Amino acid sequence: MALTVGDIMERDPVTARPEDDVETVVRLLRTHEVPGVPVVNDGGRPIGIVTESDLVLTDDDGDLHLPHYIELMGGIIFLEPLRRFESRLRKAAALKVTDLMTHEPLTIEAGADVHEAGRIIVRSGHNRLPVVEHGRLVGVVTRVDVLEALTREE
Repeated sequence: MALTVGDIMERDPVTARPEDDVETVVRLLRTHEVPGVPVVNDGGRPIGIVTESDLVLTDDDGDLHLPHYIELMGGIIFLEPLRRFESRLRKAAALKVTDLMTHEPLTIEAGADVHEAGRIIVRSGHNRLPVVEHGRLVGVVTRVDVLEALTREE
């Protein structure tokens, strides 16, 4: 019988709330030794995810800099998309989880096949997927969980 995501997931995962401050999330990650936590609303539905990479600004020179621009006829024309700069600035100045998290995270149903979880993880490049039942968070499945399950199947 094929394993489902519900068979291999971590139940009752550590979560954050959108109104939590960033220090609380850092403390959760450190205390529970996890690289990321789902963010849930009052109904227990995952609305975001915060990972270690959300807490670190990465760039060639490590600085947050204004996009390159030129002045033309009294106006400014940005040579790079402002959307990326705005997103990085919002994360750099984040005080609350809602400003820091990746919104609308990929999720998977608890009844889904382990192979489907593997396909989603590979395609998305994520290491963790929130697991839902009827839209509510019930667990988290990781890349390692999937690899171990696939190895057991053989």
